[in-house]
Amino acid sequence: MPVQLSAAFWSYDRTHALESGAVKVEGVELLHFDLNPEEMFHRAIFHEEFDISELSLSYYVAHHSRGTCPYVAIPVFPARMFRHSAIYIRTDRGIKSPADLKGRRIGTPHYSATAVVWARGALQDDHGVNAHDVEWVTGALEDKGKRASRDVHIPPEIRITAIPDDRTLSEAFAAGDFDAMISPRAPSCYLKRAPNIGRLWENFPEVERDYHKRTGIFPIMHVMTVRKKTLEKHPWLAVSMFKAWEESKNRALADLKVERVPKIMLPWVNDFTRQVQSFMGADFWPYGADENRKTLEAFMRHHHAQGLSQRIMSVEELFVPSTLERIKI
Repeated sequence: MPVQLSAAFWSYDRTHALESGAVKVEGVELLHFDLNPEEMFHRAIFHEEFDISELSLSYYVAHHSRGTCPYVAIPVFPARMFRHSAIYIRTDRGIKSPADLKGRRIGTPHYSATAVVWARGALQDDHGVNAHDVEWVTGALEDKGKRASRDVHIPPEIRITAIPDDRTLSEAFAAGDFDAMISPRAPSCYLKRAPNIGRLWENFPEVERDYHKRTGIFPIMHVMTVRKKTLEKHPWLAVSMFKAWEESKNRALADLKVERVPKIMLPWVNDFTRQVQSFMGADFWPYGADENRKTLEAFMRHHHAQGLSQRIMSVEELFVPSTLERIKI
């Protein structure tokens, strides 16, 4: 009989076959929790509520580097996104280039969020703006009130102040309390076209394509993990998970190329998929440690430089050892 295990992950096209049962995890009956990432990460990291959980890459690396993470990862990355688009500016502060962010005050919902790590990494590598060159302002993006803390072990050389609980970052940004913002979600003041609010790169698709062309990096946001206590009971689980998640992703990739009656509600999706594959490769969303080594090594370098991990970890240290090799027959 299959063992029933709880699994928390957001509903994506690449997990649809797992949710529907079309793809099975060998030996497992999944009890799926479709949760938004913020709730899911908090419940997993701080309360160990799930046998299997999608986690923020940043929070996983931060805790794993200190030996305090109750979960261990497999090289499956359900969420990826270029993050140049996540940088917003006050257009009335003389910010004409990324280098002009030095010495500024920059708002962000969470200093340690994965998207923010990637955005800062691009600013550091390509424009010489380091995390300690600015003052960071944290707070709730849109919902007033005290937030559950998710930032961990931030060193004193990183300057961070918090806005009052009765204000939001979006309100403070619109009022001119700080000069720029890095946020995974577009602040409402930008969406509502508030005066003097814009993106650092309004042409971000071009900038992000150039970034990928130069670096070969497609930023990873989330990673799939299994609770250590669960893995001790079922040591075969990690490989079974990897196989199932990869099969589900491959089915989603195939669906993008269905010609007769497209499965995706996007005109010209077939042609756009061919363009992406021509630019980024046939499997532009790869799973596996070796397939993502360059991206993972860049992230861990950024993460450590920004004061979030105790040391730069190797790729092999991140994952269950049995998932590092692929058995070919």
